[in-house]
Amino acid sequence: MKQEEDLDQLIRQRIRGLRLARGWSLDDLAARCYLSPSTLSRIETGHRRISLDQLVSIARALGTTLDQLAESAADEDVVIRPRRDEAHGVTAWMLTREPGPHGVTVAKMRITKPPPPRGTEEMGVHPGRDWFTVLSGTVMLLLGERTILVEAGQAAEFSTMVPHALGAHGGPAEILAIFDHDGQRTHLRPTA
Repeated sequence: MKQEEDLDQLIRQRIRGLRLARGWSLDDLAARCYLSPSTLSRIETGHRRISLDQLVSIARALGTTLDQLAESAADEDVVIRPRRDEAHGVTAWMLTREPGPHGVTVAKMRITKPPPPRGTEEMGVHPGRDWFTVLSGTVMLLLGERTILVEAGQAAEFSTMVPHALGAHGGPAEILAIFDHDGQRTHLRPTA
């Protein structure tokens, strides 16, 4: 029973917090979710039970989901720890715990080795598109027969059906990358 009460209170706090973060009054949110301001006030303060249809309407008006409103408040490990792949000269920090919309994953990567030689199996090909921006250093992008140098402050986006590989050029480089499911599997290899 205590867990249900805690979850109920957490949802109410999140509703109020999201409303205030948007700068909305009770009247503003009430109009968006088709409830009266007094009903919404009683929901936020715990003086009224929240029905599922009200919760769905409130979540939609706040631009969130039921899952996000009811997400666990457990003290997860909030520190993002690097995953090292010494064989490929890459250290990755996963910036999304779970794939986001459309299965995308965001990662910061430190690349220390040059790209593999052309024609090797490390030249990846997979469905979709990859995107990265260089935070520091210079990245050498092998894309088919082309060699492209992408410098700090620049970004690259390309079809991943073209054989491709990334590597550092002239010293370590750091990138922020967005990968779809296939790109994540190819570029963010699980480490032992």
